[in-house]
Amino acid sequence: MINRNQISVARKEFTEMMRDGRFRWAAAIVLGLLLAALVMGWKHHREVSRQHEAARRETREQWLHQGAKNPHSAAHYGIYAFKPKMLPALLDRGVEPYTGVAVWLEAHKQNEFKYRPAADAAAVARFGELTASTVMQLLMPLLIILLLFPAFAGEREQGTLRQLLSIGARRTDLAIGKVLGVAGALGVLLLPATMLGTAALALAADDGAVGASAGRLVMMGVGYLLYFGIFVGISLAVSAAAASSRMALVVLLGFWIVNGMIAPRAAADLARQLHPTPSAFEFAQQIDRDMKNGLDGHDPADKRAQDLQRRVLAQYGVSKIEDLPVNFAGISLQEAEEHGNKVYEKHYSALWETFERQEILKRSLGVIAPMLSIRSISAGFAGTDFSHHRDFASSAENYRRVLVKAMNDDMTFNAGRSDYAYQAGPELWSSVDDFSYTAPTARWVLRRQAMSAVLLALWFVAAMGAAMGAAARVRVDV
Repeated sequence: MINRNQISVARKEFTEMMRDGRFRWAAAIVLGLLLAALVMGWKHHREVSRQHEAARRETREQWLHQGAKNPHSAAHYGIYAFKPKMLPALLDRGVEPYTGVAVWLEAHKQNEFKYRPAADAAAVARFGELTASTVMQLLMPLLIILLLFPAFAGEREQGTLRQLLSIGARRTDLAIGKVLGVAGALGVLLLPATMLGTAALALAADDGAVGASAGRLVMMGVGYLLYFGIFVGISLAVSAAAASSRMALVVLLGFWIVNGMIAPRAAADLARQLHPTPSAFEFAQQIDRDMKNGLDGHDPADKRAQDLQRRVLAQYGVSKIEDLPVNFAGISLQEAEEHGNKVYEKHYSALWETFERQEILKRSLGVIAPMLSIRSISAGFAGTDFSHHRDFASSAENYRRVLVKAMNDDMTFNAGRSDYAYQAGPELWSSVDDFSYTAPTARWVLRRQAMSAVLLALWFVAAMGAAMGAAARVRVDV
């Protein structure tokens, strides 16, 4: 229970912070940057969503009105699949600038994603984008540090700590009161920020989109509150244990730099070192080799073609291809497609699993830097992490296989002896449904972010425990 002493300390801390010009200026700067990030995020989300929808409609119209042609030529004509932007992506763009936003779906090929904004960005973009997540992950902790580094050390240097203790306030009451006071001051900053964020989300949302994303937004908000609480606890603990307020500031700034600047880059480099991926050239070579020689390296394309012909002739009880009641070219094309699917599945699955191991390693390193945990949680619930990209890529690939099979099957059963001279029309094109993608639920995300959530919660408990412990042992004399 919160007692009177804690409330008195909290009121004192809150009043002093509100009167402190440094807090007002720092809060105004952070709030201004957050507002700018929200406006840019809203504008970017609205513009990209509009472009994606326009491109999706155009590519669908092109598919439906491509004119009469051979079905397999239509399969090569293909169609684009655009990754939809979820509403929380307005706050955190995650890995989307690096993974691409669209993929070309065509016969025989599982293409890489295209249109990666990071590839066209200026060199300065390597230092990071100004997004709401950047402000909350880097600048809000810095503001907390600047508010709290003199919490105990400064009181001791000014002689007010002895006075507070002389009136009967316990050291732990001081710590709890300071936490409450800082929470109130941050609330003054976060309340308008939350209102601005809600307005940006509402303006960017389609009908029902806010409600559909409510679970994700709530979980993201809880994660950030734990993250801020970690810095509150650590700042109080260091301030109570440091010999001076200057020393407390140096230690806390060092922790902030390691957590926000060094740990993310070091974790990414370590993940790539321990779980390397092939270069684009090596990856393409591996696929080409298996396409030609089979998955086991001893099943060349010519042998597969001969085996297919024998199987099909035996299946229909005829001795010549000309006597088949179906078109052999269509069967052969689909057989090549099935072989290609196995090859792509082998290599892309291995590549995805390597990326997954890299992500797991980075999440596990959240034990030494809470930044790694909140980044994973934020991008996960924003729908912009690797897991969402993989889920969309799998959905797009499944659609590609359905589309190509529909084209090859039509040729198989309707081309007769015309082979590639056979042409299909609009009825076939419209028989293939438009591509659609349903994003995973918040529960799906939570299962994948369980490690990061647990580590963030442990950091919070440890930080608050350290604050209480350091406050209980704080020295009164300078």
